[in-house]
Amino acid sequence: METKLNEYIQKNQTYLNQALEDAIEDKDIPEPLKSSMLYSIKAGGKRIRPILMIATIEAFGGDKNVILPAALALEFVHTYSLIHDDLPAMDDDDLRRGMPTNHIEYDEATAILAGDGLLTQSFELITNAEHLTTDQKLFAVKRLSEAAGSRGMVAGQILDMQAENTQVELDELKQIHHLKTGQLLIYAMEIAAYVAGATEEQLDKITACAEELGLLFQIQDDILDIYGDEDKIGKAVGSDEENDKSTYPKLLGIDGAIKEKEEKKARANKLLNEASIDQTMLAELIQYLSNRDQ
Repeated sequence: METKLNEYIQKNQTYLNQALEDAIEDKDIPEPLKSSMLYSIKAGGKRIRPILMIATIEAFGGDKNVILPAALALEFVHTYSLIHDDLPAMDDDDLRRGMPTNHIEYDEATAILAGDGLLTQSFELITNAEHLTTDQKLFAVKRLSEAAGSRGMVAGQILDMQAENTQVELDELKQIHHLKTGQLLIYAMEIAAYVAGATEEQLDKITACAEELGLLFQIQDDILDIYGDEDKIGKAVGSDEENDKSTYPKLLGIDGAIKEKEEKKARANKLLNEASIDQTMLAELIQYLSNRDQ
């Protein structure tokens, strides 16, 4: 099954990479803005969020081509957030995915505008989607603005910055990551299930599953920042400790963090079972994300 999953991920990465590049190349965008946007898109990445969206719609018997514009929009938003997170005013990182960060390769102003361009174009992608109904487009735009905005990912980022050099409680840490990391993962699964025609009960189960997955994903990130391979994760390990960030291993110890991760994986799998989509590639992806090494 692992070989099948790897093939599934690689196939969809290729599919998404080409579509992401085309979505920028086909637009009349002035230089160096277009080059800067493409630079961060072409830097690679696992494309976990859009692949999760594809796996979810397929778990409900839907077609990935229908959801493609929303998947591209999600990856545009994620990429914009990485560009801005790396800026000197934020995390001040020089490397992303083993390459110079956008503001190092270009300059700070161009990087900011590249992020702005990706964010705003994400909504254009959804509204122009050929195979989504008007109601589906409205729901997708509404939920993306909520998930990425001042009550979602952006809120998580400001809370994360405020938490630096302070000791936060576990519940506060969970809230930070529920917003900063979890909201886009929830969006990926929720929109796919909605477009595929999932029942209201199934949508509730998928949303709850995605909430568990968002925290699981972040716990593994925290673990990789301690024990990860720099060549695989594409950035220096130990940055959380260097920036005095609160993390799951810091609050729970490494064994406690692993235990918490395993509990969330078990709950996520239980919710998939309750939604009657546990024997799918989506279930395999959750296992993969829990044990990923990059």
